[in-house]
Amino acid sequence: MMNNMKILFINGSPNKNGNTVELAKELLKNQNYETLHLVDYKIYTYGQHFDDDQFDEVVDKMSEADIIIIGAPMYWHSMCGAIRNLLDRFYGSVDETLLSNKDLYFIYQGASPTDEQLKAGNFTMSRFASLYGLNYKGMITNMKEAKELSL
Repeated sequence: MMNNMKILFINGSPNKNGNTVELAKELLKNQNYETLHLVDYKIYTYGQHFDDDQFDEVVDKMSEADIIIIGAPMYWHSMCGAIRNLLDRFYGSVDETLLSNKDLYFIYQGASPTDEQLKAGNFTMSRFASLYGLNYKGMITNMKEAKELSL
């Protein structure tokens, strides 16, 4: 069904072989997809301007995809800084129609997240999706959900 769809997995974890990546592998086990590890890109914080910033490269990859999976481990009771920074940078600099009608999934995992932490992450990602015209397909927090949803 999705074989001709372009799928992009954005890994916010600095660990290229960690739990976030493992959940993505399970979710996407029968699909061809590209992985973008944010740790390999220089994306400065909102308000900073440096010539070697690679935010636009990441946005270009997102615009080329039909399906975007954003993966974030939970650090300090919230989504990791790399993903938070990516979302922050969208504000005021990305056309709100650029990602319209693309599907978005959110992988969000941690050692023992509370319901409040999961709700906050889900709210952030669903709000991001609504602002940029993405079809938010939901949040995957564990291997069981990844297997059940398996694209």
